[in-house]
This record gives sequence, C-alpha cells and structure tokens, in this order.
Amino acid sequence: MKNNRQLIAAMLSVLALLASHASAEEAYSGAWYAVPGVSLMDADKDLAAKNGGGASIRLGKELSPHWDIQSGLSYARANDELASGSGRYKQTSLGMDALYMLGRDSFRPFLLTGLGVANNKLDYSTTPAVQDKSKTSWLANIGLGAQYLFNDSFGVQADVRQQWTRSTAKSTGVFDSSGTVGNTLLNLGGVFRFSAPTAMPVAESAPAAAPVQAAATPDAPDAPVAAALPACKPSFETVTILAEKLFAFDQDKLQDSSKPTLDEVASKIKANADVELVLVTGHTDRLGSESYNQKLSERRANQVKAYLMTQGVSAKRLQASGKGESEPVVACKGEKPNKKLIECLQPNRRVVISAEKQREMPCR
Repeated sequence: MKNNRQLIAAMLSVLALLASHASAEEAYSGAWYAVPGVSLMDADKDLAAKNGGGASIRLGKELSPHWDIQSGLSYARANDELASGSGRYKQTSLGMDALYMLGRDSFRPFLLTGLGVANNKLDYSTTPAVQDKSKTSWLANIGLGAQYLFNDSFGVQADVRQQWTRSTAKSTGVFDSSGTVGNTLLNLGGVFRFSAPTAMPVAESAPAAAPVQAAATPDAPDAPVAAALPACKPSFETVTILAEKLFAFDQDKLQDSSKPTLDEVASKIKANADVELVLVTGHTDRLGSESYNQKLSERRANQVKAYLMTQGVSAKRLQASGKGESEPVVACKGEKPNKKLIECLQPNRRVVISAEKQREMPCR
C-alpha cells in the first residue's frame, strides 16, 4: 500500500484548522442539487499504475444547517507502469458521503467522510496473472473541500479525498497489490441546485400605524399650552417593505425589481425637508442562527441605504441598522425549513424606513 502518512497528516491538520473556525448554525434552504464533475487520480503505487482521470455524478441534499449528504457514481482509469504501458487500471465506485458544512454563505467549506462499494479491475496485457483481474470490495474515504455558489441555482464544488478499497491483483516478482490500496482523488464539478426555494409573492409596501418622531421643544417654555399652535400630522410616515420585494431569499443584493419602490421612498424623503434623520432597519425571520440573521439584516439595511444615497438622499439624513430576528411580527409553528414555514414567516423578513428625527411643523 502506498505510504500516504504525510498526506493524511496534512489533511487532518487542515481539517482541524477549518473545524476551529466553524461558525454557529447558519441559514440553509434544504435544497436538492446535482454535482457532475471530473477527477484526477493519484493511484496507489502498489497498483503499478500511472496518474489517471475520471468522471462522477453525485446527488446532494441539504439536511440541516451543518449537514449535507451526497450519493453518486464515479469512474476512473489509468495506464499501467509496466514495460508496455498498454494495460489499464479501472475503478468504478458507488458511495455516499456525509459533508459537515462550515458555512452557508456563498463560500461553503466542508469536511467529508463516506462509505460505499468499489470495483478495482486490472487488465495488464504483459502480465498474464493480472489480465482481467477484478475485485469488488468496500470503500471508505475522508477529505475536505468547498462549494462556491454564484447564485441560488448554480455554483462549483472542489474536494480532495483519500480513498481506501481492496484488491487481489498480484504478479509474483512484478508487483503485489493484494490487500488494502489507497488512491488520492481531486474532484471538481458544477453544483446545480434544482429545488432552492423561490421568492415568496411580493407584497406592496404599507404604512405603519404610527410614525416615529421627536417631541417638539417650545420656543417659550413658560408660555401657556393653549397659546401654542397645534402640530401638523408628520409629512413622512413609516414605510415597511417585505424583504422579498427587495432581495432574493437569504440574499443581500438588491433586485432590479426593487428599484421603483425605493425610488418612490427616496422621492418622499427629498420632498420632506422637515425629516432630519431617516432610520433604515433590516429584520429577518428566525431560520438560521441569531448571529447569521443579525449580520444579514445589517447587510440588507446598508444596501437599501446605499441605494437611497444614489437617488440623491444625503448620507447625513440616513442611518442603517439591523435587528436580526429580535422583533418578529408573526409567530409560526415548526423548526425545519420548508416552503410552508418560509411562507408563514414572510412578514418577519422586512425593511422598515422611518423618520427617526423630524421637526414638528405648526399648522396655520
């Protein structure tokens, strides 16, 4: 068996480093996905085979915030290293891997371990003892890798893994691969997510029941209250916009369809000079960890603030903050994310734009 102690030690060191930086439970969508790919194989030296290549197809499922499972079929082949080099080593395997996900943002590093079955076939034409020699056995592997999602539907995945199987191929005086053999594989593929949740139906922005405003300070504190003119109704009322009208699910990039709504808000702010400070507050639902939701709400609020600034609203009049999942407006039963629960929690995913500081104008 090939001596892979240094490689295994290096992989375990990287695994430990990644695990030490593993984040708390984060949001996930429960999506199914397919990973077709290609691979490079560094064959065990006991097989007397050169480096080779192959292909694979895997089906994956997001089981929980930290766990994915992938199952699939792979095939790899390499030429022999004997005199003629005309022989072939071929491996066909069927296995299932458990992936421990260290993040659920666009970049998703993971650790993996898996089991399965493999067929190792040696057909070395110059060596009669191993012509069409085949062995089907158990398969085990460990490794590490990462996914990078470009959007909700597509990404890429890469991993390196150490794989162990059994072989019975042996040619006296030439080579001996009987026993456990270990191959190292580098896999690269595309991630096609075909059941990621779609955005919920868009709801129109609606004014809140009561605007936020600062109390007016009388010019003459000792003057009789009856002498003061009544205050006018605030000219800028709180606007609540459902997150699905602004962002894709679990994303913080403004969609083009959100711009007309925000353009209208920007126009209202600019038209009301009495509004000195506008607070843009992001809110999320409870799916995922508290820390993840807090950061997501902050990123969304800052995206809205940045867009309002591009429409001519002064940065001095805007303040962005995130409340995460701390101020829900609806409560829904259930813990496992599914379409029904995501839809029920929709009102909690919102951006609120309110007048934080506003001069009270007297009516005449």
